[in-house]
Amino acid sequence: MKRLTGLAILVLLAAAVTGGWLTLRARAQDAGRDACAVRSFEGSAFTVCAYHQGRDRLSILLDGPHGPLGDLASVAEYLGPKAREVRFAMNGGMYAPGQAPVGLLIQDGQSGHPAELSTGSGNFFLLPNGIFYVDRDGGAHVEETHAFIAHADRAVWATQSGPLLLNQGAMHPAVMPNGESVLIRNGVCVAGPDTAWFVISDGKVSLGRLARFFRDGLGCRDALYLDGTVSSLWAPSLKRQDTRKGLGPFVVVSRGP
Repeated sequence: MKRLTGLAILVLLAAAVTGGWLTLRARAQDAGRDACAVRSFEGSAFTVCAYHQGRDRLSILLDGPHGPLGDLASVAEYLGPKAREVRFAMNGGMYAPGQAPVGLLIQDGQSGHPAELSTGSGNFFLLPNGIFYVDRDGGAHVEETHAFIAHADRAVWATQSGPLLLNQGAMHPAVMPNGESVLIRNGVCVAGPDTAWFVISDGKVSLGRLARFFRDGLGCRDALYLDGTVSSLWAPSLKRQDTRKGLGPFVVVSRGP
């Protein structure tokens, strides 16, 4: 009788472990299907979207058949049937009047705009600035602009912006912990070449809080500010498509390597 009881207990434990494992696996699969999720950090809400090497395809769009696309609804229209494959899209870099990029833009291996190496005013020129790029193998990277230029031929897709919020784990020296300027902001960080996190704040935050979220909330060592005020996201899994118009480049992440 004792043997049978012990055996029954072992069977129940094995079933519980297996059931728990299956539940965790199902949750992981669900997380893989939903590219974006909302997270809280220091009392602020951020929507975080993942790009995974080998699972996803990343591209950068600017122009459609009649000039700059300008908004996320036009991105969806331009993609046509391929829009069903989109995990998320986000504005991806600062732009000048006419919606031309301020800095480097590489699309499918072709340079659309050279890197901007001069000085100036505003966040883009708060040096060091940096470049987000995806290489031939789909690996994602954030690098200081001059460091990137030494091997620019690796990039298939790239966009330049600034400031570089994190550089090899170090915070940008000019970014205050919590400055007076608070805006809706977005940016990108990398947690190794196989994962990039694209983030947009759901409320107004300082650059310092955004940088800390990248470092302490997401475990990134390199992070790039993309823009503020105009920051916009299309996340089908969240039934969200922001409507701001007149934007510049867009980063689009779709299903499939």
